Amino acid sequence: QVQLVESGGGLVQPGGSLRLSCAASKSILSINAMGWYRQAPGKQRELVARISKGGRRNYADSVQDRFFISRDTTKNTVYLQMNSLKPEDTAVYYCNWGDEGTYWGQGTQVTVSS
Repeated sequence: QVQLVESGGGLVQPGGSLRLSCAASKSILSINAMGWYRQAPGKQRELVARISKGGRRNYADSVQDRFFISRDTTKNTVYLQMNSLKPEDTAVYYCNWGDEGTYWGQGTQVTVSS
């Protein structure tokens, strides 16, 4: 089993920044991909950012150039730096472990409001 624990969410004003963390209970060194997804009320869960085993990154068009995914394999932790936040970024953000099996964290709430 793999446990994923997200942290760092909260309330922020438009234009502000937050940094989310995802701590995994097992090594992420050899995992095919780690990613961040988000889900707003009444909407489907969508991919926000992803980083592959080889370090390749990809982002949703809506967050391109604002969000940045990174990882620290010594800490088994994946980060999502979110800058220039907009109200439409409001959602529950979930960490995803994508390998032979797929696992999810329980999510952390991000609210962007003035």
